[in-house]
Amino acid sequence: MQPDRNPHPLAQRLLWFVALWLGGVGTVALISLALRLWIAPK
Repeated sequence: MQPDRNPHPLAQRLLWFVALWLGGVGTVALISLALRLWIAPK
């Protein structure tokens, strides 16, 4: 298999990293909020 001769620019890779990181953090936050509302409703 040939190595990738033209890697994606750094800005594009960083943007993907930030988008995936924010998606993961947002998902965990939504799940924790749902669990908090389900376990201890006011």
